[in-house]
Amino acid sequence: MAFEAQGVSLEEWVPRTKVGKMVKEGKITSINELFEMNLPILEPEIVDFLLPNLQHEVIDVGIVQKQTDAGELSRFKTVVVIGNGNGFIGIGTGKAKQLRYSIEKAITNAKLNIVPIRRGCGSWECMCGSPHSVPFITRGKSGSVEIVLYPAPKGTGLVAGDIAKIVLRLAGIKDVWSKSFGETRSTYNFAKATYNALKNTYSFVTQDDWKA
Repeated sequence: MAFEAQGVSLEEWVPRTKVGKMVKEGKITSINELFEMNLPILEPEIVDFLLPNLQHEVIDVGIVQKQTDAGELSRFKTVVVIGNGNGFIGIGTGKAKQLRYSIEKAITNAKLNIVPIRRGCGSWECMCGSPHSVPFITRGKSGSVEIVLYPAPKGTGLVAGDIAKIVLRLAGIKDVWSKSFGETRSTYNFAKATYNALKNTYSFVTQDDWKA
C-alpha cells in the first residue's frame, strides 16, 4: 500500500517511534488495533497510512498578534476538523506566518488527536440497528460551551449548529438532535465540545462490549 502525506511517500517515511515502525513493517494493519492496545499516535504518517481516505475542513481562520522587540508579529491561526465519515474524528489547530502552513500544521495536529467514536441507533422511535446516530445521550464540554447529543430516528438529519454539523458529518453521524449551552460563537470551543461529546461515546460500557 502506498500513500502520499504532505508530499512524503511511504518509502521516504522514516518512523521515529516504536508504533510507527510497527505500522511501516506491517505488524499493525488497522487503526483500531492502536486503540485496542492503547498505543499513542505520535506521528501523523501513522494516520495517513491506516486511514488513507481522510477528509478535512477548515472551520476557522484568525490572526493572532505577538509583541516582540522587533515590533508586532502577526500569524494565522487555523482550526481544522478531519474525519473519514465512518467513525473517526479529529480536531487540531495550527499557527504560522503563511495561511497554507498554518492549515498544514492544524491538519497534522488533528491527526494526532484522532479518536474512534461509537455509532448506533439509540432512538426508541427507530430501533433499526444501523449506525446512523449516537447510541445514547452523550455530552461534551470545552471552555464555556457544552453540547448534548441525543439519538434521533432515520431521516431526522443533523439538528445542530453549523459548526457541530461539520464535526458530526465528518464523524459519520447522519441523524442527531442536540442542545447547546454557553458561548457557541466561539468556533473552536463549539467544535471541541462536539468532538468531546463524540469521544465520550466510548466512556460507557455497553452490552456489545460484553459480547465482544
